[in-house]
Amino acid sequence: MSNFLFDEFNPTSAKAWKQKIQVDLKGADYNNSLLWHTDESIIVKPFYTKEDRNNTAINLPKKGFNICQTIFIDDEKIANSLAIEALQRGANSIQFKASKTFDYKTVLNTINTEKTIIYFKFSFLNADFQIELCNYCSSKNTFFQTDIIGNLAEKGNWFTNLKEDHNQLEKILSSSENCISISSELYQNSGATITQQLAYTLAHANEYLNHFDGAIADKIHFNFAVGSNYFFEIAKLRAFRILWESLLNEYGLKDVEAHILTQPSLSNKTLYDYNTNMLRTTSECMSAILGGSNTISNVSYDEIYHKSNEFGERIARNQLLILQQESYLSEAQNFADGAYYIDSITNQLAQNALTLFKLIEKSGGFLKQLKAGIIQKKISESAIKEEEKFNTKEIVLLGTNLQVNSADKMKSELELYPFVKQRHIKTLITPIVRKRLSETVEKQRLDNE
Repeated sequence: MSNFLFDEFNPTSAKAWKQKIQVDLKGADYNNSLLWHTDESIIVKPFYTKEDRNNTAINLPKKGFNICQTIFIDDEKIANSLAIEALQRGANSIQFKASKTFDYKTVLNTINTEKTIIYFKFSFLNADFQIELCNYCSSKNTFFQTDIIGNLAEKGNWFTNLKEDHNQLEKILSSSENCISISSELYQNSGATITQQLAYTLAHANEYLNHFDGAIADKIHFNFAVGSNYFFEIAKLRAFRILWESLLNEYGLKDVEAHILTQPSLSNKTLYDYNTNMLRTTSECMSAILGGSNTISNVSYDEIYHKSNEFGERIARNQLLILQQESYLSEAQNFADGAYYIDSITNQLAQNALTLFKLIEKSGGFLKQLKAGIIQKKISESAIKEEEKFNTKEIVLLGTNLQVNSADKMKSELELYPFVKQRHIKTLITPIVRKRLSETVEKQRLDNE
């Protein structure tokens, strides 16, 4: 293609642009007026040029994203029916959640495990059952979201104890593929900054690499959550791939792609004016797509207060189908390549997270800091800052802390308890607690209905 049109214009340097902006500011300070200092210690500029590009190659998926439907196994036949229906209506991936062992032949009846990507997330640890299930499925397309460290971080206790949990996991590792999942979504939903999410996820994964040897790296995959900071969430996922590749290089490993399952955050979802949750999840799914997620499982607009229902699940799935098939994002994993702004944020996030990761490792590693309560304290501090911004409306959730509809009533709609539940059990460590930003405001509104 000819460049003759562009040959008529002389290139303008970043310095010249800045000088022109300074003149137009008529004496106002450039740094104070136009630079945005984020909680990630990143300075966002008013303009970007090719000088801000970073030429680091990112190992993105070679094909587009998978659409996943999440199904809880209570009744095996119902779970199977829901999965088949979801696959017939556009999903090509299923995430099954279970709190106890189940009849997997009934759950997977007529589902082609050679072609369907399946995730299993258990809130229990049973190596024999998991190995048996793995042998029944296609190892290539089946992912077990087993995370004994993530369970400790979330619940404050091991499944059994440190030794037994590691023995069970070692048994699983020896007999199955794709069997360790790093629960990064826990850090996002509990209020961690993006830099913390990246560093903690990397350090979390490194605990497994250290304990079981780096050779298990190809059996590890990741579960991220994305929030509403659109460009930063795109950059977050891209930055993590850079960090993961960098870490594996230290183990002498190459060509091990980070497999990422992404879900919208629940921390910014609201009980009142709940339809705005659809807007939030649409934006968040776009971040997940452009960030290069392998699989995306959307959450329904009524996830926090309704039991799973056909309407909510259909809307959530259709949001992804519209983005994939009608918005030309079916092969969008490389769309952000060459975007100066995203490149700059990606590089800065990766650098900041790497610095924090090194500090964690220098202090004895992620598990040691988790047991000492340091990780929990840092996340809590970040969550408190976020809540303060919500209370001062620096962070806006429409219909909750801005443009509130006082006629909106929700007490009769609650099928699920939408707030943090108080746990009265003894724990080894302080658990990391998921919490939504709007909980305090919503409790007050419910009390006043």
